[in-house]
Amino acid sequence: SCWIQMLSASSFLQVLFFGFGWLFFMRKLFKDYEVRQYVVQVIFSVTFAFSCTMFELIIFEILGVLNSSSRYFHWKLNLCVILLILVFMVPFYIGYFVVSNIRLLHRQKLLFACVLWLTFMYFFWKLGDPFPILSPKHGILSIEQLISRVGVIGVTLMALLSGFGAVNCPYTYMSYFLRNVTDADILALERRLLQTMDMIVSKKKRIAVAHRTMFQRGEVHNKPTGFWGMIKSVTTSVAGSENLSLIQQEVDALEELSRQLFLETADLHATKERIEYSKTFQGKYFNFLGYFFSIYCVWKIFMATINIVFDRVGKTDPVTRGIEITVNYLGIQFDVKFWSQHISFILVGIIIVTSIRGLLITLTKFFYAISSSKSSNVIVLLLAQIMGMYFVSSVLLIRMSMPLEYRTIITEVLGELQFNFYHRWFDVIFLVSALSSILFLYLAHKQAPEKHMAL
Repeated sequence: SCWIQMLSASSFLQVLFFGFGWLFFMRKLFKDYEVRQYVVQVIFSVTFAFSCTMFELIIFEILGVLNSSSRYFHWKLNLCVILLILVFMVPFYIGYFVVSNIRLLHRQKLLFACVLWLTFMYFFWKLGDPFPILSPKHGILSIEQLISRVGVIGVTLMALLSGFGAVNCPYTYMSYFLRNVTDADILALERRLLQTMDMIVSKKKRIAVAHRTMFQRGEVHNKPTGFWGMIKSVTTSVAGSENLSLIQQEVDALEELSRQLFLETADLHATKERIEYSKTFQGKYFNFLGYFFSIYCVWKIFMATINIVFDRVGKTDPVTRGIEITVNYLGIQFDVKFWSQHISFILVGIIIVTSIRGLLITLTKFFYAISSSKSSNVIVLLLAQIMGMYFVSSVLLIRMSMPLEYRTIITEVLGELQFNFYHRWFDVIFLVSALSSILFLYLAHKQAPEKHMAL
């Protein structure tokens, strides 16, 4: 009866996660599109449900919910299902919908979808060759073979997003990076935009009048006869067409200038609003967060560099290590094991919530940026693939943030993976992503005032 109650509770939570994924799909991703393929919606929601269930099981490990055999069973079942979705189901349907958008392949779309899936499986399998991610004793069909390769892709994705986020967050929140924009700057730019629009309208009127004049002349006057008449009509039409082409080139240049002026005006309005917002209480709070995250970014880059140079991977979770250092420094009596459990629970909970929220926001922006009515199904399946791999990799990395006694079952389920490799790989990609983001944002910040002066 205890097992039945545990299974029913876990099933209820999975249904809850599935429903949330379904609502997110309908209310956020597909609110501007007609849902034509419910299989896409089901796959996305199931992927989201099993991804969240892995985080739920991490919380259960820390709190000791369910007995160890039950948790092991749920871990094994959850990983098998999520790997089945990520490696077999989603890639096949991506290939199927890609082929469905090509008219020439409609009759044999199932065959070509299988060909695309086999191509994916070949490159997916070859991905593991350059990396020391697995013990050589594992067989070809073992679960470790799939997790290790999914982990490489997911950890790379996590490191890229983390590196950019660690740099972009303080850049976005801190008022220090805001340009000084006044109402006079906005009015001057809007005046230039209106002048440019007036010039465009004036020149287009000249083109329309010239076309009408040429049309009327062609209708009223008879076509010139004789050799000299033909020469005169040709030279006149050539001179007129050259003048019209020059005016059209000027119009094209002015239209491009007007687009740049409009974007710059919108950017100045947005910057002005951010300046006003930074003066509010909430804006000052986010400004403080920006300074905090900038310190965190510098510390994270420094630690990633140290880990790479000295080939170092921590063996103790950061919570227990931090408590031990504090207790030894202050010389007080403290139950490290008891408090490390509760603080780890809070820390892992924060990591889980922020990871899910951040990923969903990123996926929504990405979907709106590139989706269309034809490609929307493929894009959603790609997002489901990214989401599943991201969450599986999160489990690999969060494992290090948990005290040793709470990661035993996770280690047993994941198998004999080279966990140290994933942490080193994360540090390398994070460092590259963070430094590239710093360079990109520096150039963008430096170029903005120069562009404003040029306009």
